[in-house]
Amino acid sequence: MQTASKPSIAVLLPCYNEEAAIAQTVAGFRAVLPDAAIYVYDNNSRDRTIEVAKAAGAIVRSERTQGKGNVVRRMFADVDADIYVMADGDATYDAASAPALIARVLDEQLDMVVGSRVTQETAAYRRGHQLGNRAMTGILARLFGRSFTDIFSGYRVFSRRFVKSFPVLSSGFEIETEISVHALELKMPVGEIETPYYARPEGSESKLNTYRDGFRIARTIATLYRIEKPMLFFGIIGGLLALAAAILAVPLVLTYMQTHLVPRFPTAILLTGLTILASLNLFAGLILDTVVRGRREMRRLAYLAHPAPGNGA
Repeated sequence: MQTASKPSIAVLLPCYNEEAAIAQTVAGFRAVLPDAAIYVYDNNSRDRTIEVAKAAGAIVRSERTQGKGNVVRRMFADVDADIYVMADGDATYDAASAPALIARVLDEQLDMVVGSRVTQETAAYRRGHQLGNRAMTGILARLFGRSFTDIFSGYRVFSRRFVKSFPVLSSGFEIETEISVHALELKMPVGEIETPYYARPEGSESKLNTYRDGFRIARTIATLYRIEKPMLFFGIIGGLLALAAAILAVPLVLTYMQTHLVPRFPTAILLTGLTILASLNLFAGLILDTVVRGRREMRRLAYLAHPAPGNGA
């Protein structure tokens, strides 16, 4: 459990084929956090990542189910600490910034601080990824009312109560989006600090696919919005269906007022079906909104079961 004087710190490094960078990454965090336990979780690497990480002094464990989200789920479940520092094993994140991120968590009793990436190197942070990040950040802000400047950053520091109350559902690189939505939806106290972002060392290759992973992240945002805000999600669908039914009904009503006849039965049947579907969406939203409220209360209670960072046990 946490002590007021010196909280325990765990550095979590998910890895996949990072033989060229993992030793540098471990050494960087060891230099600035000498008392921290540094964990490297290997995700079926085909190179010498495990051997190099062990030689660098890290605690090495393995997760066989492929995907960064699966690795994060395993790390959060297995590792016990007061403060968690999560980064990638590719030496792109600035280990020297970790003490400032941790201090922000403890001083302001925050549950998460994001290391917002700042770089002048095109090779480190490609322009397409920057544009995608800004677009997704804007979408998240519109959907959930607030956001971060860098929702895809893998450099984050968490409190114990965040980690132990977060039900990881994602399997891949969309995990950062899910983490951000979890914090926003539970209205957790969070913060951001700009941190340098570097190009990968020679011999290290990115595992990201701009279009495939971008699509998965967009799908994750839509799914989380449906799950977390069903009244608005299904209400919009129901409203569009009701609008379509109203547009189709106008000529039928005008014809009926003039002739007292309904000559276009297929159109009348169609708008009746649209009206029924609109009503079903409305009631589905109402029912699911009640269910979500109960789930959110349970998550909030699980979150409050742990002390705030810096408070002690």
